[in-house]
Amino acid sequence: MKSRLTSRTLALLAAASLVTASCSAGAPGEGGTGTDQGGSTAGGGSADTEELSIGFGAEPENLDLTTTAGAALPQVLLYNIYETLVKVDQDGTIVPALAKSWTVSEDRRTYTFVLQEGVTFSNGDEFTAEDVKYSIESVRDDWTISLKEPMDIVESVEVVSPTEVTVTLSEPSNSWLYRMTTRIGAMFSPDATEDLATEPVGTGPYELQKWTRGDSISLSRNAEYWGDEPAFETVNFKYFKDPTALNNALLTGTINVIGLLESPETLGQFEGNDKYQVIEGTTNGEVQLSFNNGSEPMQNEQVRQAVRHAIDHQALLDTCWAGRGTLIGSMVPPTDPWYEDLTGLYPYDVDKASALLEESGHADHTFRLRLPTRSYATSCGTVVQSQLEQAGFNVTIDQLEFPAAWLNTVFTNADYDMTIIAHTEPRDMTKVFGDPGYYTRYDSEEFRDLLQRADSGTEQEEVELLKEAARLLSTDAAADWLFVLPNLIVAEAGITGLPQNAVSESFDVTGLGRS
Repeated sequence: MKSRLTSRTLALLAAASLVTASCSAGAPGEGGTGTDQGGSTAGGGSADTEELSIGFGAEPENLDLTTTAGAALPQVLLYNIYETLVKVDQDGTIVPALAKSWTVSEDRRTYTFVLQEGVTFSNGDEFTAEDVKYSIESVRDDWTISLKEPMDIVESVEVVSPTEVTVTLSEPSNSWLYRMTTRIGAMFSPDATEDLATEPVGTGPYELQKWTRGDSISLSRNAEYWGDEPAFETVNFKYFKDPTALNNALLTGTINVIGLLESPETLGQFEGNDKYQVIEGTTNGEVQLSFNNGSEPMQNEQVRQAVRHAIDHQALLDTCWAGRGTLIGSMVPPTDPWYEDLTGLYPYDVDKASALLEESGHADHTFRLRLPTRSYATSCGTVVQSQLEQAGFNVTIDQLEFPAAWLNTVFTNADYDMTIIAHTEPRDMTKVFGDPGYYTRYDSEEFRDLLQRADSGTEQEEVELLKEAARLLSTDAAADWLFVLPNLIVAEAGITGLPQNAVSESFDVTGLGRS
């Protein structure tokens, strides 16, 4: 057998470097507001590390990872309340977490994990290999969300001892261990699953203190946490539907951090001010103009090609997102190993777009652009509408409350022609386009074959085949990729450990501190 990462020291060093480097959403409702003076703390906390409040735009529907999709859920729960056997660091490297080491068999099908000792869940239950077996098998057999599918490849889970477990796959999979760093790798106690929607129980450094719906989720330190104690006693995730209110909350001291700036054009009120720090990096969040590939008129390739040629991506980015972000051309962000700049495949060409639309026979169709009430979608949606109309499209915009109305109308029922949504889950090309039943309704046997061969091949083959898959996806005009969201964090000057890039599903607060 060959060893992979075998030292917890690597994980600790990675965490330390993240803190010193300084990134797919809180003061509690009853707390007082702070001031904007140096050393102040929102929510009535001390000037040190008693309390931290972070503002976001989207609140989870509930707290049940097993039945609920959406980026806001793992943002608050993953790594903070629920832990995984392995996790990703800032450069995308997989490092130890609840597993202090692991090995992989020569045929690349069997993974043997050695677990940390002395770990307990926040309800007092001991964490053992039996919980690993339960958690993995539950994802495979019982979870109801489509994100569970990478666990379908698990053939068996065997408990070797209380601190050792082996997982055997039905075939080699390059992506399986990486997926174990995401929400589907969360470890659960079988004795604490009765009310996951409101009472999450994990092994992490924090536990749920209070959820004030429509306002905030408050986490408090887990006194029995097995690892290093986090700096802040309480962390509040506070939610604002209005981006202006989110910004004002930081300006008035109600929060200490904007976890992801909703409106980049407002950065000017923070930049150049010594009270604040602005961190800009990148994310996994592809802002996608999605097409309904399963019904007319978007089944028509000429229509899809016309849309892609009609979009001036740089002008759109400059107009609706203050020029912040990265143009990509397919469903791969620059932080993935198989990234390739494909922006040149469909250059901006209004005349060509108009000709393709006429040739398609759908020039008289009224296209329904159904947008979620998210700032990037509403801001960029009007630009998309204007650019398409310049090429001869008739476009109407419907705004759907997010998440409930959008999920029901677009995601579940595929009742749309086009929509704009940010896909923030890491390495999600397979999920979004590999399943013909997914909301994009993209159905390509050639594409699925490339994905399968990439997953079971060598690491070099994986990179080359996924590049080929991304190029096929773009050539087919399965969607149009507007840009990758930047990671824009604004915080009080004294907050440390804020990540440059958002490369996981979690907003990991365990490495944050105050100088």
